[in-house]
Amino acid sequence: MSRNTKINALLLLVVVALAVLPLVLGLGDHKEEPFTGADAEAETAITEIDPGYEPWFSPLYEPPSGEIESALFAVQAALGAGVLAYYFGLRRGRRQGELRARSEAGAQDTADTVGPEGAENTESAAGTERAADSEKSAPGRV
Repeated sequence: MSRNTKINALLLLVVVALAVLPLVLGLGDHKEEPFTGADAEAETAITEIDPGYEPWFSPLYEPPSGEIESALFAVQAALGAGVLAYYFGLRRGRRQGELRARSEAGAQDTADTVGPEGAENTESAAGTERAADSEKSAPGRV
């Protein structure tokens, strides 16, 4: 088993423990709704401190149940994670493509500058660079 596999297995075990331990240990059994969100907890704390407090805003959509609210939150989190994963994957792919292009260009440059006898042929390499530069500066030219 490789080192990366061991690290991934350990991380997976930690995630599962974080999900299961609160249920097994009975955390939140003393509450009516043990796993409510921070919004509900804040609302309860505010009404205890100031019973006459009225919120400034009301929600645009009020889900019919807590389960639906949790499901919508999970969908929102999954979409956000997907967008972030796409962005980071795109950046990594572009970086790898640039590195691959540089290494191929470097290999091509060395192949162009070394002649058949192994001596450097700087004249042909300079001509190739000039041709490449002229193509970049005049893209409409055929």
